[in-house]
Amino acid sequence: MSKKVLGRGLGAFFPEYNDESSEGDKKGAGKTKTAVPIEPADKVNVVLNIPVNHIRANPHQPRKDFNREALDELADSIKKHGLIQPITVRYIGEKRFELISGERRLRASKLAGADEIPSYVREVNDEQMIAFALIENIQREELNPLEVAMGYQRLMEECDYTQGEVAERVGKNRSTVTNMMRLLQLPDFLQAALRDEKISTGHARALISVENESDQKSILTKILKKSLSVRQTEEVVRSLSKKDDKPDKNKSKKKDSPFLNQIEKRLRNNLSTKVDIKQKGDGGEIRIEYYSNDDLERLLQILDEEH
Repeated sequence: MSKKVLGRGLGAFFPEYNDESSEGDKKGAGKTKTAVPIEPADKVNVVLNIPVNHIRANPHQPRKDFNREALDELADSIKKHGLIQPITVRYIGEKRFELISGERRLRASKLAGADEIPSYVREVNDEQMIAFALIENIQREELNPLEVAMGYQRLMEECDYTQGEVAERVGKNRSTVTNMMRLLQLPDFLQAALRDEKISTGHARALISVENESDQKSILTKILKKSLSVRQTEEVVRSLSKKDDKPDKNKSKKKDSPFLNQIEKRLRNNLSTKVDIKQKGDGGEIRIEYYSNDDLERLLQILDEEH
């Protein structure tokens, strides 16, 4: 039954809205123009052929950059073989649909001159729209690291998720989500280098711990000129940190304490920020750095989740 339905357009589900008659203009032979019903809201979890001009873009789309050459190649493939994987949409009324996922396929179909496109219709709310678009792109590895980070941030801000809930919904470790979101703390020139794939996520993470922007620019220049690996970059950052360290008689004794060094390292990894432990007699203090109000909120959420 379903095999007969696929590709026949909305008329297959709504007989009162007939496709273009086979007795019509012969110039249109071979083409099926789908008539969109007035109220197909109850038709969900089905695949329909929907006119491309009846589908609007997903306002929650996390992906911002679409390679034109890759789009042209996909458009050529669609012309020859058709679209293999349907896009996903939701019905929004007034004979219109909103894209959930598959913007690249929709754009390429338009370039290919397609009148309609196979679409899987789902019933979702705005929160699910953001999550579906983000998760699909992540699973297909179509987002750059900054787009992923911004997607995580939107899930937290617009859906009121904690970092733990974001991690659960996208199938990632919480530390992975935390580290990705830290990329948003990078200055513009480093974000641009990451977005343009001049540096990798590993390079960017190493540079986050460099506090001075001029030092970040200097290290970035070295990375680009000498093609430094992530490990080499981390070594440059460590060397810079050692130079900045000044002797202080009152400073923590943790250098002589492998135990405190280990604790400091664990805290730094769990919180994804700079942590400094200073021993004072039998006690001491722990200094945790944050770089914005949002970063402070992130740390508070992590600490709350530990309870």
